Amino acid sequence: MISAAALLSACGGSDPVNGSLIDAPATLATLTKAQLDASGLIALSGPAKCDVKLVSLNYVTPGAKGESSNASGVLLIPTGSGCTTPAPLVAYAKGTDVQKPRTLANPLDSETGLLAAMYAGQGYAVVATDYLGFAKSNYSYHPYLHADSEATSVIDSIRAARNAVSSQGGSLNGKVMLTGYSQGGHASMAAHRAIEKSLSSEINVVAGAHLAGPYNLSGSMKIPDAIAGYQFFVPYLVTAWQKIYGNLYSNVSDAFKAPYADGIESLLPSATLNYTTLVTSGKLPGINGETPNQARDALFQTSFSSDILTNPNNPTFLAAKKNDLLDWSPKSQTMLCSGSGDPTVPAAVHQSVMKAAFDAKGLTNVTSVDVHPYIEATYGPITMANIANYHGTYAPPFCHAQAKGLFDLVK
Repeated sequence: MISAAALLSACGGSDPVNGSLIDAPATLATLTKAQLDASGLIALSGPAKCDVKLVSLNYVTPGAKGESSNASGVLLIPTGSGCTTPAPLVAYAKGTDVQKPRTLANPLDSETGLLAAMYAGQGYAVVATDYLGFAKSNYSYHPYLHADSEATSVIDSIRAARNAVSSQGGSLNGKVMLTGYSQGGHASMAAHRAIEKSLSSEINVVAGAHLAGPYNLSGSMKIPDAIAGYQFFVPYLVTAWQKIYGNLYSNVSDAFKAPYADGIESLLPSATLNYTTLVTSGKLPGINGETPNQARDALFQTSFSSDILTNPNNPTFLAAKKNDLLDWSPKSQTMLCSGSGDPTVPAAVHQSVMKAAFDAKGLTNVTSVDVHPYIEATYGPITMANIANYHGTYAPPFCHAQAKGLFDLVK
């Protein structure tokens, strides 16, 4: 835990400067080109051009209400022969994470490995935040799908990378690309919006590739059927927004049914449990093969979930509207990517609605990609037997390959 005094001390005793480094950046490992080529991604990434140095970061970033806080993360620096020129910087936001100790500053982490193979091994520097409430962050919870604090976590990771890179033997060329997957697609787009609104003189965003993100949160609240993974994502969102806005419910048992109401407000992210053990321990429904609708009905009071669906003034729905991303017009090249068969973040609810909002503004710099054909060509028809792999395993590499294709045009 990093105290407020430590944050102040890190910044010379004055108010903390966002993006300031709390700990000296430390090189954890160097992944060789051979290791990257053996990752299984070479067909999409191409052979590695660079070795990749993994550097841990711990930096100042504010909490959801502006409190003094911090987040950790990783900086990936291309290195080795032919990889010494200043690099463009990809700022990445990760997908939904339920494990509080997890950090991307880990050479064995699969998400970090994907970033290393797809981007850093191809000559991009990459910075990826762990977000508030994870790993070295002293924040007491994670403000899940809260657009403003997601944006500041990403923006301050860019500042932290700039503060760290030269001491680790790297250099940046000033161009920044933003990307993220799932929750990270929401976070990367929120950061893109915030930078172009007020920080464009500091951060030169040349492209954004936002992947399988839930951009239309309020629209998703009005869908009668629950999404795959509902028992993880929706209680996470409701309890986080209750901490931020304070008005989603008066008492936890007004929203959640027993036995789940007990402890639900401090359950996610968990210090000890993962997706599987959250269910097998009985903390969340699913051990008996519950459908998403059955999981919803086991978790939430019927009056709570039905009011979200039907009441235009429902406080959860209004909180969702505050975190929608339909209200802006990107100036730089922008791509949306997901698979049209995604059961977790349905493209028809999010990507298609987001693209239509951009089209309605007459924007010509936004493209939309559906990787479903690539998924089926690789894994065969999507069935009940394999659909659970769609969002988290099948789609991400194909969307990252599309993102890199965009970034290669502007780097």
